[in-house]
Formats: sequence, C-alpha cells, structure tokens
Amino acid sequence: MQIAALRATAPSSMTVPLNARPPGAILTRRQEAPRADAGPPPARHTIAVLQLHQIVQGARRLGCDIDALLRRAAISPALLQSPNARVTQGQFAALMRSMRRVMRDEFWGLLSRPVAPGVFAQACRALVHCATLEDAMRAGLDQYRLHLVDFVPRLQQRDGRATLLLLPRAPATACRLYAESTFAFQAYGVANWLVAQRIPLLGVDLAARAPEQSGGPSRLTDTERVFNTQVRYGQPQTALHFDANWLRLPVVQDASSLQAFLNDTPRNLLTRYRDDSCLAERIRRHLRCHLDDELPSLEQMAETLRLTPQTLRRRLRDEGRGYQSIKDSLRRDAAIALLEHTDLPLQQVALRVGFSEPSAFHRAFKKWTGVAPGEYRQRQMMESAA
Repeated sequence: MQIAALRATAPSSMTVPLNARPPGAILTRRQEAPRADAGPPPARHTIAVLQLHQIVQGARRLGCDIDALLRRAAISPALLQSPNARVTQGQFAALMRSMRRVMRDEFWGLLSRPVAPGVFAQACRALVHCATLEDAMRAGLDQYRLHLVDFVPRLQQRDGRATLLLLPRAPATACRLYAESTFAFQAYGVANWLVAQRIPLLGVDLAARAPEQSGGPSRLTDTERVFNTQVRYGQPQTALHFDANWLRLPVVQDASSLQAFLNDTPRNLLTRYRDDSCLAERIRRHLRCHLDDELPSLEQMAETLRLTPQTLRRRLRDEGRGYQSIKDSLRRDAAIALLEHTDLPLQQVALRVGFSEPSAFHRAFKKWTGVAPGEYRQRQMMESAA
C-alpha cells in the first residue's frame, strides 16, 4: 500500500535551496505479472550483487546459513559467485525483512549488539508527533542512541549547513562501516517521508571504502545513485550534509499514514522519493517507451531535449553518466524484469529490449550480469519454487 505524497509548505521566511524539486512519480507495487502483450516493462533500477555480499556480512560472521537466507528472498545463492550479477529491489527488500526476522536484529548482525525488531517502528511512532523535521530528527537520534554502541548519531548545524554525523565508538570493521552507511540511508529516507518530499543533499561522506567497479554499464555506484550527490569514501566519519533550512519544514505525516509506511518498509525506502529530475533519469524515462525499437542516438536524443550533443555529453558527464551506459543499464534492468516476471521466450525478451539477434542479447546479458539469460531465469524459477 502506498502513502499519498503530501506536499509540505515551507514558511514564507524560509529560503528553499534552488535544487529542491517535488518528488517524482512514486513506484507502486506490481500486482500481477505483465502479459506478453503488455506495454514497456517497468525496468526499475536493480541492485548490484556487491550489496548482497555486504548485507550478509554479519550473518556470515555469526555462522548463519547464508544460502537459506537468500532463498527466503527468492535469490539464487549462485548469484554471489557472479561479480556483475543484479537483483531486483523487491528481492533485496525481502532479504532485509527475512534477515531481520530470522536474526532478531534490525541491523542483521553487523553491530556488536543487536538492535531488537521494533526499534525502527517505535522511533517512527514518536517522530510523527513532532512539529518540524529538526524536532523529529533529534527525537529519533535520541532514541537510537539508547540502542547503538558502535557509533553515535548526532545532528549538527553550522554556517547554514545541517549534518547528520555518525561518531564511531568501535573498531572500523567492514560490518560496522556498512551498518553506518545503512543507518544514514534509512535516516535520509525517513526524513524525506516525514516532510513528503526529497531533501537534496549537499554531499555524503562515508567511512567505508569505495566499492570496486566491476565493469558494469554505469560509472555510478548504487550509493551515488540513491543519494544523487557527490559521495566521498574513506572519510574519518560517516555524514550527510544538507541545507539547514530544510530542518524548518513541518512534519506532515501522522498516525494513519505511519502504519502504511511501516507496512511497506524497507521496500519504500529503496524506491520512494527518488530524484527523477536529473538528466539521466529524464533520458531513461524517454528511452523506456522505445525499448522494443531502435533506441535514438545521442544526437537524436539531444535534439529531443533541445540541447546540442556537446551540451548533452557535458551534462551527463557532470552527473557521472554516459549516454551508452544509460541505454545499457535500462536494457539490463528491463531484461531482468521480463525474465523474472514473465514467461516470454528468450527470443521475445531479446526483441522487447531492443535486440534483433538473440545471440547478441545473450552476450550482452552475460556481460551485464555474469550469467546467461536462460541460466538467470532458471535460477530464479528454482528459488521461487523452493
């Protein structure tokens, strides 16, 4: 169930940052598999298998059965052996929920002391009664400081900039660093939900090291795409920076919208209030309507957007993207959606994502994900039937 997005109204004295944009269209839960004659596949962004390796670190350290946890989320354990493999947002959210239930820990064994299930919901129940975003963030961080011993979250303000800062209190293990990144991401998602719009970030500092690029179609990491800002890795402390004026926005959620939000968490944190205003996302939305045809060239796309090819290249370069990488990632995500949610023959899947030759589709899909399309579908069918 989705919550209707309420537009928060800022006080007249508030200066809203120029890059503030209202939320884009909210993705809804797919109710049924698309028919063979349906329109373009949803082609939602997928998640790199690297994130799977990171989120199961704590479970592996504690000796849990990783394969069983993955199968609960309909994820083939064999995908962990493919560095370029991808999973859907729904699968990743299902893994988060499954691990939380099985391990009785909202941070999945990543920290030295478990955070009992229910802490997140309890904190959110308190936040909806706060007047402003600043009140809510301070109340939420106060509550989490009672449960966290490996790092301490603080909200700081200085020179018109607000910072969510995580102060380390334990050795810098890979588990703790991923837990910090997860906490920052979830706190940002909740803040966006409380004011019902995306808060543009001025920058993100992560104590974790930069992930190794595995030759995928995009130079952006999943983390950079989610935050849509510069991410600096290997920093002394994990921190999110944003304009302090956003702290004055009123909290527009209440007890009735809270239950719907909790029912759809964590999936909604992965999909809600994405920034659809950047040029790469505008291009992706346009290309989705032409997937089963020859995709426009960069010059044709520039003409559609009323830009020169040079300007289009420069603006995409500023966002860390390339035009070919956008086309490749869209085809990859569309192919994954079709393989997982339809029974279309592989030749039809190839045609639906713009390949006239199945052999070319096979080569491209294996380059994108590390496995052939038929093998990917077979693995997912086996896990779904298990």
